[in-house]
Amino acid sequence: MSAQDVVFVLIAIATGGAALTTVTSKNLVHAALFLAVTLTGIGGVFFVLAADFVALVQLVVYVGAIAVLFLFGLMLTRAPIGREALDSQNRAMGIGISVVLFGVLVTLILQSGSEFAAEASTVGGGGVADIGLAIFSAWVFPFEVASMLLLGALIGAIVLSRRETGESGEETPITAIDVGDPGFEDQPELTTTGRQP
Repeated sequence: MSAQDVVFVLIAIATGGAALTTVTSKNLVHAALFLAVTLTGIGGVFFVLAADFVALVQLVVYVGAIAVLFLFGLMLTRAPIGREALDSQNRAMGIGISVVLFGVLVTLILQSGSEFAAEASTVGGGGVADIGLAIFSAWVFPFEVASMLLLGALIGAIVLSRRETGESGEETPITAIDVGDPGFEDQPELTTTGRQP
């Protein structure tokens, strides 16, 4: 086993552990941070496989943008981040779906593994220039749609964070009445929210 294989196995173990912690964490902020670690580990796997450009794109786009956007969304929308926020009663269904999807993916990988091995010796990979031209020519529209989607999500998080309490976004005014004020007996009774009963 070469040094590259050892590094690959170590990064794969760390990435798998971070991914498992992401889906089992009881805190949403911790889950988002472990997701960033998982995505960083995937970038490290690409580095070990000598796919430097894909690794840098992984780090810049997913770790530097997606994971940070998740954290901004959690902080700006004041979402519940504790254990009660993730206490779902559908654990059995989630585990069942995960097992089924894992089985499907493993089956597809095993079936296509021999085909990829046969074609790998004949197909040459494109260079960085070819990938850049493909992204900004044939795939420029999906690229821009993804960027606009992220921008819309960030603007939505900011708009939601600026709203005050209540459905209308306006804070309910509360009128304070001193007992010694003249005409106190004529005032209507107020509740603790400042509204008439």
